[in-house]
Amino acid sequence: MVIGIGFLAGIFAGLFGIGGGIVIVPALVLLAGFPLIKATGTSLAAIMLPVGILGVMAYYRARILDLRAAAFLASGLLMSVVVGAWLAHTLPADIMRKLYAIFCLYVSWTFIKPLERLKRFRGESPLPEAEPDANNGPQPHYLALVGVGLLAGVMAGMFGIGGGNIIVPFLVLFLKYPPKRAIATSLAALLPPIGLPGVIYYYKAGTLDVRIAALLAAGLLLGTVFGARINIKMPTSQVKLLYGIFLIFVAARFLMF
Repeated sequence: MVIGIGFLAGIFAGLFGIGGGIVIVPALVLLAGFPLIKATGTSLAAIMLPVGILGVMAYYRARILDLRAAAFLASGLLMSVVVGAWLAHTLPADIMRKLYAIFCLYVSWTFIKPLERLKRFRGESPLPEAEPDANNGPQPHYLALVGVGLLAGVMAGMFGIGGGNIIVPFLVLFLKYPPKRAIATSLAALLPPIGLPGVIYYYKAGTLDVRIAALLAAGLLLGTVFGARINIKMPTSQVKLLYGIFLIFVAARFLMF
């Protein structure tokens, strides 16, 4: 069951450029009876390993990966993930969860654009824009990328997620990345052991199950490449639509847990 959870999380990781914790944490709580804090620490340990390597290789071969941006994002993640782990153990996170859920709903709205889709369905709007070139993208200042990584690292440490749920929306909305390129770059940024400081914190606090984390990692490794291949073959408009729908479930998860 645990490997199956990891495999499903891996598909989501490869498809949406996330770590997979958004699937792992609620699954461990609901299906395995884990306390929330232990599920968070175990999830962070599972996604610390380079489980997305096969997916990243698929994106690299498709030439839609920004390695420079991934390196700067990873540096920000590494510096701040322990801060998130500390906050998870010391502060009530209810307000942060709700704010993050609202942010996810906002991003979902901008990705899905329901009003434009309704107008198009009624024949009241022009044809959709041409699909962006995922092989090319902007070259933002490195401080902007490190800043996104810092914010994503705090969220990763607090909630046991990889940080991709912050990275992808920020790259697309504010740094104007094509969605596929943002997803590929996010997944690559999560390859280094950026969660190690947070994992050590959870381990010392006794809120981490190493055996379960290893089984989850095995499932993640297998599932990520499938998600990446689906993304590469899918039209960008469908990727944005699916990501928008996915974020609605992310928001629901943070409102309920």
